[in-house]
Amino acid sequence: MDQNSHEVLKDELLEILASDTDLSLITVTPEMAELLIQHLELVVEKNNSINLTRITNEHEAIVLHVIDSLLFIAHNPIVLGPDEKLLDVGTGAGYPGLPLTIVSGCQSTLIDSVGKKVNAVEEFTDALGLTDRVSCLHARAEEVPKACHSRFDVVVARAVAQTNVLIEYATPCLRRNGTLLVGKGNPSDEETQTASRAAKICGLEESGRFEYELPHDLGHRTILVYTKTGNPRIKLPRQNGMAKRSPLGLQ
Repeated sequence: MDQNSHEVLKDELLEILASDTDLSLITVTPEMAELLIQHLELVVEKNNSINLTRITNEHEAIVLHVIDSLLFIAHNPIVLGPDEKLLDVGTGAGYPGLPLTIVSGCQSTLIDSVGKKVNAVEEFTDALGLTDRVSCLHARAEEVPKACHSRFDVVVARAVAQTNVLIEYATPCLRRNGTLLVGKGNPSDEETQTASRAAKICGLEESGRFEYELPHDLGHRTILVYTKTGNPRIKLPRQNGMAKRSPLGLQ
């Protein structure tokens, strides 16, 4: 992509950030915007050789990837700061993990079950100069508690699985008072009610639900927030496959 197109995309991102009231609490400097657009350009280029995203229009991708990622912290940007540790479950092309890392300055672990995607995100991390803050891990979500030998302040998941399943995956990875942020389109009442029951089993409390309309009429987003306040009632993690074969929270 030529420099002029790059500047157009960066200006477009900054304009959206300045005009969208949902994002008014987030501070994105021109230097951060530069990295956000560089990442987007790397994703689009890499998508020519491996399938990272179905979104190939850069202008739509600004909203559907970059803005969509930042909405995870739009309600409370200080939930994720430079001293915090972030886990992104099912990162795909690095969303939302890399934008959240760029904007917050946190330390991140990005995981995905597809090795080619993990390799691509490692390339992006190196190109963006973020290797001191980002680790990439090839693992399925259910394997993360055993693969990661630390606890995280924040766990994020974007369109990965049903919320009750994500709660079970995330619980062993969260420190006490840590936060799980789940991004959804329009979750059904059944999904959120099942998630509520699963959260109680896992020692989590519902601590917020935030609704957003994406710019340019590109869709609706719901961010579900859970806080780890206690110990799970069952031993976690369970054996591989149990979260999907026998999900928690079903009546």
